[in-house]
Amino acid sequence: MNLEKSKGAQTLKIVFLTLFLDLVGFSIIFPLFPAILDYYLPNEATETNYLQAVIRPIFDLAQSSGHPDPKFITTVLFGGILGSIYSILQFIFAPLWGSLSDKHGRKKILLITITGLAISYLIWGFSGNFWLLLVARFVGGVMSGNLSVATAIVADITPKEKRTAGMAIVGVAFGLGFIMGPAIGGILGQFNLLSIYPNLAQIGINPFTLTALFSFFLSLINLIWVSCKLEETLPKNVRKNTRAEPFKIFKLFKFGSEQSKQLNCTYLIFMTAFSGMEFTLTFFAVDRFRFSTFQNGMMFVYIGIILILTQGVLVRKLSTKLKESKLALSGLFLSTIAFILLSFSNSLELFFIALAVMSLSIGLSSPSMSAMASLFAKEDEQGVLLGLFRSAGSFARASGPILAAFSYFIYGPKITYLIGSVIVVIAFIKMTLLSKQSHFQNN
Repeated sequence: MNLEKSKGAQTLKIVFLTLFLDLVGFSIIFPLFPAILDYYLPNEATETNYLQAVIRPIFDLAQSSGHPDPKFITTVLFGGILGSIYSILQFIFAPLWGSLSDKHGRKKILLITITGLAISYLIWGFSGNFWLLLVARFVGGVMSGNLSVATAIVADITPKEKRTAGMAIVGVAFGLGFIMGPAIGGILGQFNLLSIYPNLAQIGINPFTLTALFSFFLSLINLIWVSCKLEETLPKNVRKNTRAEPFKIFKLFKFGSEQSKQLNCTYLIFMTAFSGMEFTLTFFAVDRFRFSTFQNGMMFVYIGIILILTQGVLVRKLSTKLKESKLALSGLFLSTIAFILLSFSNSLELFFIALAVMSLSIGLSSPSMSAMASLFAKEDEQGVLLGLFRSAGSFARASGPILAAFSYFIYGPKITYLIGSVIVVIAFIKMTLLSKQSHFQNN
């Protein structure tokens, strides 16, 4: 028994580092979106190409918003669209990788997806034009199945009564990755190889190559680490011997138990509001408090620290005393409060209080809902059902930022965040109904 516990703890550490390295590589591009647009967008307004045809409607929309800096708005909206492409591909492919891991084992699929991510970063490093960058993001989005597979590994090795605490480890890795990734990206983004060796542009070297190659290097470390250290967690005798369905995502609310479907719907609603808030937060900080790029970075560090403490300490302690549904309801309630506080934040003190409440809310709700998704699934369906659950979040991250951005520039931040609070109330009501139908063992 002690040997099994030791193996489980070791596997959790491996999964933690795997997700951390993955999230650093994924989020390292975030602070570079404005510079990426400036680099790839044609300098001459009269020059005609496909990229300009894509950008022009966005710029016209930004001008009509009345914002004093329409180019800045164009950059951010473009970044949101570019990020949404990645999330849409996650939405489609996460269940496929989860389903394949149910059939072929977790380790094999994890190695494939990490290899795919490494390839995407390598393509990015030599993206001399925008369309090659788009290919890199496409490959990365398709191969970003690590989360659903890693979450399934956690479900494999944790007993039901400790499932929420195990999922909290995933959240901590996320929090640390999202702190370190943008920070590293901001630092490496200041070093342009072309300023030293301009002739390298002929082979596709670009101002972001150093950042891309760093992500590639992280993926290689991840690949070696998983290959050498991770032991398979899904025995062959419990694997599901069925054909993986590439488009099972379109059964998001049809596949699995009624509880699973309701949970996916609840998570989709909540994450739509949350991801929209997350995306517009930097606009809000700049517009209302005149935050610099550095101050925005520190703001996310502040959020990440609270998130880590919540999931790494608070959730792990509370999960032994409270049901998953109770923790999720607490998080959704706090999220509603946070949205309302944000909408009325006219002072830095109230703004940072709102951010703290929001971080606490996502720290409570996210691992709790992940645990519920796992507990609703059969042993041989952990991968596909957790993949569907994560895909609900990916779809929200694809649609939420775009919807929130349009609302923000049409109605302003106050109305946008009040709308967000109403959306979270809907998720709270659905979770309340779901909790009455569910029974969890947390003794």
